[in-house]
Amino acid sequence: MAQPPRPPRIVTRLVDGRIRAYDVSGDATGVLAPVMSWRPSAGDDDVVDHAADTGLRHAYYTTLDAAVCVAADGAEVWRSRFEPRSDRQHGHRPGCVLSPNGRAVWVYRPDAMAGRDRDDQWVALDAGTGAVIAQADLPTVGHAGVQLPHPVSGEVLLDVGEGQDGSVIHRASPADGRMDLFTYPWWDRCLIDLSPDGRYFMTVDHGQADAAVHNYPDGEVVFTLTVDAFGQDPDEVFVEWSGGYLSPDTLIITLIGETEDEQEWCRRYRVDAHSGLVRGEFDARTADPYDFHPLGDGSWLTAAPSGHPTRRSDA
Repeated sequence: MAQPPRPPRIVTRLVDGRIRAYDVSGDATGVLAPVMSWRPSAGDDDVVDHAADTGLRHAYYTTLDAAVCVAADGAEVWRSRFEPRSDRQHGHRPGCVLSPNGRAVWVYRPDAMAGRDRDDQWVALDAGTGAVIAQADLPTVGHAGVQLPHPVSGEVLLDVGEGQDGSVIHRASPADGRMDLFTYPWWDRCLIDLSPDGRYFMTVDHGQADAAVHNYPDGEVVFTLTVDAFGQDPDEVFVEWSGGYLSPDTLIITLIGETEDEQEWCRRYRVDAHSGLVRGEFDARTADPYDFHPLGDGSWLTAAPSGHPTRRSDA
């Protein structure tokens, strides 16, 4: 019997001023062609973050002052403004991500850094209307946030980066019109990735001394790897805030350092995701420590010179 097609799995990139969607649910590798694109509304030249629904009907994006939804024909469906309008152009980057069921757009608002004289905000908006489903004040002064939707629970994880002051990780879900918010008791762990099955998550020490795997949702540490576990000098080499789950069984951890003539280098390593055993170096075919986005199925994305993603496989 023929197998039903896998549901679309969509990633987005901003290329040539348009939000472009790519379906990575298949097995295609190489430079990917977009399956849909949207032009932001007139005047929105400062798009910061973006997402698209699996039906390719709508794109969602944040600017410095709003979260916006646009339709496939370019019409603006809704706009949620961040008031008052910020007069600061740098230092704050609002982010957005779709919930796993596509019904909510989660928006991190670094309002304190934007000069709005209020706490940072984390808001879940109705994806269809832009209405507020739930909202919470966060006791942070963040520059930007990393949001990861949990594939099973429907919760979303948020890592708020506060620059030299550290990083704070939250998780939340809407509950009866309010935000059911939990904050992990750390200020020195940076969220990197969720495992494909959602049972674990990976963090890197804010000071870049180690990487750790935690149980989800309680955050209990399963194992920690310091720089010397990779045969490197912890006084000279650091764990970069990148990497993640190449597959359910393999983590990629990134180390950075400098040569004797002060040339920066980046090396990635395969690690057994369950035991923490270092398996050896991994060639992602990119020297940029941040140009690596694992998809959890043995493949990963890097950026082509055109700006479109290139999908590579570990097969």
